[in-house]
Amino acid sequence: MSHAKKNSMNKIISAFSFFSILTFISPANSATATSNGSTAAASEVVVASSRAAFDDFLENLYDEADLRKKGLDFDVFKRAATGFYNLKEKNKLSRTKDLLTVIDFNKPSTEKRLWIVDLNKKKVLYHSLVAHGMGSGNEKAVKFSNVVNSHMSSLGFYVTENTYIGKHGLSLKLNGLDRGFNTNAKSRAVVVHGADYVSESFVKQHGRLGRSHGCPALPKEITTEVVQLIKGGTCLYIDGPSANYTSAFLDTDSAIKRFETEILAKQAKLLSK
Repeated sequence: MSHAKKNSMNKIISAFSFFSILTFISPANSATATSNGSTAAASEVVVASSRAAFDDFLENLYDEADLRKKGLDFDVFKRAATGFYNLKEKNKLSRTKDLLTVIDFNKPSTEKRLWIVDLNKKKVLYHSLVAHGMGSGNEKAVKFSNVVNSHMSSLGFYVTENTYIGKHGLSLKLNGLDRGFNTNAKSRAVVVHGADYVSESFVKQHGRLGRSHGCPALPKEITTEVVQLIKGGTCLYIDGPSANYTSAFLDTDSAIKRFETEILAKQAKLLSK
C-alpha cells in the first residue's frame, strides 16, 4: 500500500475511532465515571475526539476529491462542508443528492471559482467560471450586500429550489438562509442563470468577466446541465472577503451530529457485509 493510501486509510480509521471512545468512556457507559470531575473529563475527551475525527474526515474528503489540485482552498471547503452537514442535520437538503456547490469570491473573476462536488462519490463534477454582482467590484468582488437594488453579490448558504424560464433562459431559484446576509435573495431575484459575459473569450477581450445584478451567473454552455443537476434542495455556499460575515451553519459541534449519524450508518453497512 502506498504512503498516500496509508495516510488516507489512517484518516478513515480515525474518523471511526471516536465512536469507540463514545462507547467505552462515555459517562453513560463507564463504571468509572462516577464523580463530577471524571464525568467532565470524559465529556471533554469525547468532544475533542469527535472534532478531530470530523477534521480528519474533511481532510480525507478534500484529498480524495483532489480539491487542492482543482484550486479550492481547504478552509473555504471546510466552511462549506460544515454548513452542508448542519443543513443536513436540520433536514433542509435533499435526501437523494449529496451535492455541494462552492463559490469562492476571494478569487478574481478571471479564475474558475465555482466547484460542484459530489460528496458521496468524492468527485468534482464541475469547475467553472462564475460572475459576481456589478456592485461588488470589478475584477474581484470586494463588498457584499443583502439590500434590494444594491446589485451586489451576497455571501452565505443557500438551498436550491425549482427552475423557471426567465429573461436569461433556464434559471434556478435560490433560498438564502443567512439572516442579514442573503435572506433577500428571492426579493432581489438572485438566481443561477447563464450569461454571454461569463466566458474565456470575454475575459480575453475585457480582462475580466462581465458582471450580474447579484446573481452567480454561469457560462451559457453549461447552465442547463448545472441547473438540472443541483436543483431541488442542494447546498450552495458563497465565500468571500468579509470581516463581519457570520452564520449559524458554521457551528462545528452541530455539524458533527450529522457526521456521526452518517459514519455510524456506513460502519453498520460495512459490518453487515
